[in-house]
Amino acid sequence: MRTILNIIWLVLSGFWMFLGYMLAGVLLLIPIITIPWAIASFRNGMYALWPFGRTVVDKPGAGVGSFLGNVIWVILAGWWLALGHIMTGIAMMITIIGIPLGIASFKMVPISLMPLGKEIVDIDAVSYTR
Repeated sequence: MRTILNIIWLVLSGFWMFLGYMLAGVLLLIPIITIPWAIASFRNGMYALWPFGRTVVDKPGAGVGSFLGNVIWVILAGWWLALGHIMTGIAMMITIIGIPLGIASFKMVPISLMPLGKEIVDIDAVSYTR
């Protein structure tokens, strides 16, 4: 079921959100100081491309530095990407088949706003550690 949802997601919004994250990442590579945000953008882009079967967890040891970095991220690119997830989520919720996809899009809003201090892991790996 995850594969089917991922394929539908890829066609309807995943590819476009992936391109948005990649564009943000490339633009953040230009000034050397924003390379950590570019890496976070690329990581989130891969998650936005194929989200079902993976989840976001807090990274151990993330603290004030991650919070300050996330504040800068929101200003540079986060709010644009979050707006993209909200818009695609609303569009997906129009049909019954799109409701799980819309929910997934809304679940990506927090990581699109605050990617630092988070880690994307397989759902199967999380269930074994709990």
